[in-house]
Amino acid sequence: MPEYTVLTVASMIGVVALEGRWRTGIFTSARYWCSMVIVFAFQILVDGWLTKLSDPIVLYGRDQFLDIRFPWDIPIEDFGFGFSMVTLTILLWEHHGARRKENAR
Repeated sequence: MPEYTVLTVASMIGVVALEGRWRTGIFTSARYWCSMVIVFAFQILVDGWLTKLSDPIVLYGRDQFLDIRFPWDIPIEDFGFGFSMVTLTILLWEHHGARRKENAR
């Protein structure tokens, strides 16, 4: 399996596992899912412009990803990477906030 795909899938599994361990509850939060819709909307605009096959700014090695592009020539791995990056940031924020509340008691 291509390297970018493997790393993307591993990061997604790692983030979901971390949520399973910390149980912050973000996956049941409407605020989280609304934020992900906003993130993906802007990701489609920016990533679509950066990766368009007609005039790409960012190039990917064909052997490093699955070469499945949707929409507007965006490699599907980019969405998994975006999910992992944003979700991990929110998880760390929520976990740190919960620990801070516990220590204040």
